[in-house]
Amino acid sequence: MKKNTLGKTGIPVTPVGFGVLTVGRTQLDMPVKEGAAILRYALECGVNFLDTAQYYETYPYIREALRGTRFAPVIVSKSLQTSGREMREAIEEARRELDRDVIDVFLLHELRHGNDFASRRGAFEALCEAKAKGLVRAVGASTHHVDIAERMADIPEMDVLFALINYKGLGIRKGAGPGKKEEMAAAVKKAAEAGLGVFAMKVFGGGNLVGDYLTALDYVSALPGICSMMLGIGHRDEVDRMIEYAEGRIDRSYKPDISEKRIRVDQGDCEGCGACVERCPNRAMYFNDRGLADVNDTLCLRCGYCAPVCPVRAVIML
Repeated sequence: MKKNTLGKTGIPVTPVGFGVLTVGRTQLDMPVKEGAAILRYALECGVNFLDTAQYYETYPYIREALRGTRFAPVIVSKSLQTSGREMREAIEEARRELDRDVIDVFLLHELRHGNDFASRRGAFEALCEAKAKGLVRAVGASTHHVDIAERMADIPEMDVLFALINYKGLGIRKGAGPGKKEEMAAAVKKAAEAGLGVFAMKVFGGGNLVGDYLTALDYVSALPGICSMMLGIGHRDEVDRMIEYAEGRIDRSYKPDISEKRIRVDQGDCEGCGACVERCPNRAMYFNDRGLADVNDTLCLRCGYCAPVCPVRAVIML
């Protein structure tokens, strides 16, 4: 598979990557060996780009997948920590749990609007220090926010931007409200022109757009500045289709079977705002005993009305 250079980092990455969150506890909750087997299969097929994070709790899957192999994929990790001490601990945790001396890319996880970057400045400085020491090869931020993506292009120390974008604009934010896909596309272009390596998340809108498989992939892959698309993978056949797409040999009439997929709420992302509960026409969405949104499968119509109103893209389809 061809590779693209991740901005000014010089790091080569495949145009599609494996989002490891999907196999983990908050989504498919696979046994480690089962999830690792799918991950290893992707590596054997040529994928070299993996995304994880401290709070995903998916380091064991990657470590198991790499055990006894010759593969040395580009691994991205992220942390929600705010202080320098906490971020240094997060980096050391990743190095230890992944059994890697160097983490290829480490990001501030999910930067939001307002003063979020300023409040996490200590954590970012710790990332820059780790890069200077050779413990991290590149640093940056992940975000769902147009205004944050725009701002990252103006910060000289930033190497990488991991931005949320999809053809329906699901989950894109701007300030305290929704953002537009055109605005995020412009921010991505600006960041790439500033030398940042940009890759995309939520191409399928948390699985809600997977029925429009080719439309979703075509839109993001054609955006100026996108080096790679990180896709949530939970099955070997999804790896096969991803590879076929990246290599330009997929059947253009392909339509995935989504009959067995169900709407889920990622409990790690949900903030209990109630927007999906209010929007659901069949009263399938409800508040669980943790005060977070959940889904009653017996009532859910899979109409998809809930996903667009979620401000943190916690409504997914698996």
